[in-house]
Amino acid sequence: MNGALEVLRQEYAGLRTGRASPSLLDPVTVDAYGATMPINQVATVSVSEARLLTVSVWDRGLAGAVDKAIRNAGLGLNPQTEGATIRIPIPELNAERRQELAKLSARYAENAKIAVRNVRRDGMDLLKRMQRDGKISEDDQSLYEDEVQSMTDKVIKQIDSAHAAKEQDILKV
Repeated sequence: MNGALEVLRQEYAGLRTGRASPSLLDPVTVDAYGATMPINQVATVSVSEARLLTVSVWDRGLAGAVDKAIRNAGLGLNPQTEGATIRIPIPELNAERRQELAKLSARYAENAKIAVRNVRRDGMDLLKRMQRDGKISEDDQSLYEDEVQSMTDKVIKQIDSAHAAKEQDILKV
């Protein structure tokens, strides 16, 4: 369950809210040295201003490949290459794009809830099987089921609060 919450937090970190964040480029992969690598393995990503990312490519020959990877990542970014340094201005979000990002945020939250519910179902099935096999009593099964349900409720509340915070962050003007 905590794994689903952690994946949600990572997805939210990469969701653009109009401010520069190094995690914005986490999904970008670069074709370098005959392999596909995450951008953080070929360059350093930093925030130089509130709305400007700076990518310092370690091997100057890869600057073009990194530029191309950022453009093709579908993030709506337009990098500007200057030697081994790539500057990426983060454009202002319009109202329509904010609504799209809010919907995407809700979809991420729902996927996380589904993952948590699947873990809950697996746990409940395991408890029923253990009771059926005589490994635990019915009272223990009931007690453990209550614990699993309370853990599920706790994680669902954390997902909801993370979603509410992200949605507020996206929609504020």
